[in-house]
Amino acid sequence: MHDTLKKVFGFEEFRPNQEDIISKILEKKDVFAVMPTGGGKSLCYQLPAKLMKGTTVVISPLISLMKDQVDAALENGISAAFINSSMKPQEMSAVFHDLKNGDIELLYVSPERFAMQGFLDQLKTLPVSLFAIDEAHCVSEWGHDFRPDYLSLSNITKLFPDIPVGAFTATATSRVQDDIISKIGLRSPFTVRASFNRPNLFYKVKSKRELESQLLEFIKEHPGEPGIIYRTTRDSVSELADLLSANGIKALPYHAGLAAEERKKNQEAFNRDEAAIIVATIAFGMGIDKSNVRFVIHADLPKNMEGYYQETGRAGRDGEPADCILFFGRGDIPKIRYFIDQISDDQERAVAMEKLNLTVRYASHNLCRRRQLLEYFGEHYPDENCNTCDICTGMVEKIDVTVDAQIIMSAMSRTDQRFGIQHIIDIVTGADTKRIRELGHDNIKTYGKGKDKNKKHWRFLIDELLAQDAICQDGGQYPVLKLTAKGNNILYGREEVTALKREETNKRRAAGRDGRFAPYDELLFDKLRRLRKEIADEQQVPPYIIFSDKTLHEMCRYYPAASSDMKKINGIGDVKLERYGASFIKTIKTYLDENPGVTIPEREAIVLPVIMPRKKTKSETLEKTYDLFKNGYTLESIVKERGLAIPTISGHLEELIRDGRDIDMNRLVAPAKQEKIKEIFLLLGTWQLNPVIEHFNGTVSYDEAKFVRAYLQRNP
Repeated sequence: MHDTLKKVFGFEEFRPNQEDIISKILEKKDVFAVMPTGGGKSLCYQLPAKLMKGTTVVISPLISLMKDQVDAALENGISAAFINSSMKPQEMSAVFHDLKNGDIELLYVSPERFAMQGFLDQLKTLPVSLFAIDEAHCVSEWGHDFRPDYLSLSNITKLFPDIPVGAFTATATSRVQDDIISKIGLRSPFTVRASFNRPNLFYKVKSKRELESQLLEFIKEHPGEPGIIYRTTRDSVSELADLLSANGIKALPYHAGLAAEERKKNQEAFNRDEAAIIVATIAFGMGIDKSNVRFVIHADLPKNMEGYYQETGRAGRDGEPADCILFFGRGDIPKIRYFIDQISDDQERAVAMEKLNLTVRYASHNLCRRRQLLEYFGEHYPDENCNTCDICTGMVEKIDVTVDAQIIMSAMSRTDQRFGIQHIIDIVTGADTKRIRELGHDNIKTYGKGKDKNKKHWRFLIDELLAQDAICQDGGQYPVLKLTAKGNNILYGREEVTALKREETNKRRAAGRDGRFAPYDELLFDKLRRLRKEIADEQQVPPYIIFSDKTLHEMCRYYPAASSDMKKINGIGDVKLERYGASFIKTIKTYLDENPGVTIPEREAIVLPVIMPRKKTKSETLEKTYDLFKNGYTLESIVKERGLAIPTISGHLEELIRDGRDIDMNRLVAPAKQEKIKEIFLLLGTWQLNPVIEHFNGTVSYDEAKFVRAYLQRNP
C-alpha cells in the first residue's frame, strides 16, 4: 500500500483513516466512511483498484465530473473509464471491450446506468473487485440530497454477494448513516466517522449591507484566485456575474435555467482556470472536483447546515488555506420561509424550519464558527480558540448589551409578551403609530427608551437575543416574542449578555488565510502556474489534474532542479514525474539562473527512523499466508491458492518479516542480492524504495527491496 501511495499518487503518507479503510477493502470487507470534502475519499477506492485483481466500479451521480475523475486517474497511471448517457454507442462498446479484456482498473457509472438490467447482466460476466458508492447520502430520504435512483443500489449485495462494497459521503448525521447502511445492505461494515473539521478553512460571517460593493472589495483583494459565489435565485446569479464582468473580473453564471451546453461550457472554463469565478445556485458544486478553489462565498443565507457545510467544503480541497464567507442579513429569512411554507407535509415542514433556525443561529451567535459547525454533526471541538474563524481571531468585536437587552425585554414584559418583533421595536424607539396609541403602549415606562438608536440596532439586538436563547418566538404565521429563563435572569440583573459588533475591527485585520500560507516564492509560482495551464490545455484537462496548487507551492519553497529532488515533492508520482518533471525542472532552473540571489532551503535530513516492533497481528488472513509459506508455498503459489493480488500477499510477507516471524529470507531474495540491497539502504540513509530500485537499474524488484527493508527494520 505504501509503495503504491508513493509510486502512483506521489504521497509519502496516508491521511487519517485512509490506511485502515484500504486495508479492510483489501481484506474484502464492506466499508462505510463519512469523510469531509478534501479528506481523501477517492484514494480509498482508487488505490485498491490498482492493487486488486479485476475492475473497481464507482457509482457516482456526478456525470459532469466523471471525465475529470477519469482524467485524473489516467494522469496517475491508473487505467480508467466511464459509462454514462453522454456517450455514443460505439464509445460504450469500446469501453465494454476493454472491460472484458481486463484492461480497465477503475470504472465510473451513474446510478441510473447501474440500475439497467442489461448493464447488470454484462457486469456479472466481469471480474469486479470492488463496488464504491460515492455521495452515498443520496440513498437516504433523511439526507439533504435524496435521489430515488440510488435506491436501486440495495441490490448490489444480493446480486454480487462475494464483492466488497464501500460507501462514501462527506456529510451524514448519525441518523442518515444508519439509513445508508440499512438501505444499501452493507454487511457488518467497517465504519469510519472521520472528523468534520477542515482546519485549512477560515470561517467568517459578514453583515450584508452593500453586497455588491462588499463582494467587489473582497475579490479585488484576491486577484485571479479561483472562487465560487452562491446565490439563491437564477436572476441574482446572472445579475452578479454581469456586474463582476463589467468590473473586469472573469466571472461566469451557472444555474438550471441555462442551456445544458452553456452550463457545461461555463463549468469547464472555471475548471480550466479560464474564468476565475463562478456565480451559481446550489445546482453547481457536486459536479466539480477542482482542488484549488481559494474561497467560497455565500451571498445569501443557506437553508440548512448540511448544504452549507458541503458547499464550503469545495474550498481548499488541496489542503491549502481557503476562505468561507457568509453574508448574513435577516431579510433572507422570509424568502426561505416562503418556500418552507409551501411544503405540504407538516413534519417535513417543521424539520425544514428547525434546520433554517439552526443556520440563522450559526450566522448570528457569538460562538466559534468551527465549534458550532462541528457540534451540528455531533462532534465536540476540544480547543477554546480555533484561530481560524472571525470570532476566535477577534475580527468581530464583542460588546456588552445588557442594558439595551433589558429595554427590549421590559417592553415585552409590560405588553404581556403578546407582540411581535416590529411592534416591540416601535415601542422602544418611540414610534407614533395608530396601533401603539390604540393599545395605550405609548404610556408604558419603556416607550421611547431606545429612541437614541436606530431601528436596525434594535433589530440586530433582537436577532442576537433570539440566537442566544434569551428570548424566543412563539406562534405560526405571526409569531410573538417570549422571555426564556435566561431572558428573565438578564431582565432582573442576574446575568449579563454580550453581542457581536458587526463591523470588522482593525486589531486582527490580517488574521485571514493570507497569514496562514507557509511562505513560497510567488514570482516562481506565477511561472509554474502558467506552465501548468499550457500543459493542461495541450492535454485537454483542468490544470489541477496536472499538479495541485499545494504541489506547486512546495516546488516554490524547495526549488527542485533535479529529478531526484522533484520526486520528494508531495503529489508527484512516477508517471507524473516522467511526463512533466523535465518541463518544470527546466522552468525552475531558468528561474534560478535569472535570480542568483535566491536562497534554497535545505529539507530536513532524512534519518533512518527507529521502527519499533509491531504487536504481532492475529488477523486470520495474515495467518493463512504465514501457514502456506511455512509449508513451502512460493509467493506466486500463495497468490494462486488464496485468489488475492500479488501486492496483498507480498504485503503480508513484509509484515510477517517485520514482526519477527520465522520467514526464510533466502526463499524470497537471493543471499548475495540481499547484502547488496542492505548496503544501498544504509548508504542512502532512507527507507524509500524508489532510490534503491533506481540504483539497481531494474535488476531488483519492489518486492525484493521491500522484504529486505522489513528485515532491516526488524534487525537494525
